[in-house]
Amino acid sequence: MPDFLPITDPDDPRVSAFRHIREKDLVGRQGRFIAEGTVVLRMLLAAHRAGRGIEAEALLLLENRVSGLADLLQDWPPDLPVYVASAAVIDAIAGFHLHRGVLALGRRNSADTLEALISRLPEDALLLTGCGISNHDNVGAMFRNAAAFGADAVLLDEASCDPLYRKALRVSVGSVLTTPYLRQDDGLALLAALDRAGFLIAALSPSGRLEISALGKMMATRRRVALVLGTEGEGLPQTVLERFLSVRIAQSPALDSLNLGTASGIALHSLAVAMGRV
Repeated sequence: MPDFLPITDPDDPRVSAFRHIREKDLVGRQGRFIAEGTVVLRMLLAAHRAGRGIEAEALLLLENRVSGLADLLQDWPPDLPVYVASAAVIDAIAGFHLHRGVLALGRRNSADTLEALISRLPEDALLLTGCGISNHDNVGAMFRNAAAFGADAVLLDEASCDPLYRKALRVSVGSVLTTPYLRQDDGLALLAALDRAGFLIAALSPSGRLEISALGKMMATRRRVALVLGTEGEGLPQTVLERFLSVRIAQSPALDSLNLGTASGIALHSLAVAMGRV
């Protein structure tokens, strides 16, 4: 078990990185982020041990949660601090009532490029790509679905929100920390780069020309596929739908579309079955 460092003053500089995190996440500050809850903490520790460019830095716990976290704390790196505080102090630090009582500080150290990521992909590769995904819940759902159905990586354009945002990380149940990803370029430039790399670009839209289940037949000759989703409401830009193959999920005409989390799960499952991944 690590040594526990008691915090009695919310303004203690040792925990400044945890202060006022509701709307002031550490995303964008040299790759640092906040992981909230035991499930995400477990994923952070796994990624830290695996050396995937994710590192744990510090842990802040509600004092009455310590005994129940004994198994996780035994895996916590002994050279990293573990701070403990009362409910009143930890709430004052976080800036809201922290009912989970578990906050970890981590860092993503990655200078990856799209070319380098593609070079590491298997011959049969499945990518999930997002253009303009501005909702953190949706980004988290994308990563959770990508992990569930064996996608090799998630690619986001620069207009999409950062997956290391605390809420996106929590919704993904920590999958952001274990799934390779990049966030760069505008959507069309990103897709054009994948097209040049030999990927079949499948742009998901309610008005898509091809039903998603029929895409499996095309994959006999095109075994690298990038499934592309746009933001809810507006969907993908017309320039994307006109340039690349558009696909749809068959559904009742009583509803115009599915939410992004549901749609990405259904479409990924269809492709994963066609590729023999599930």
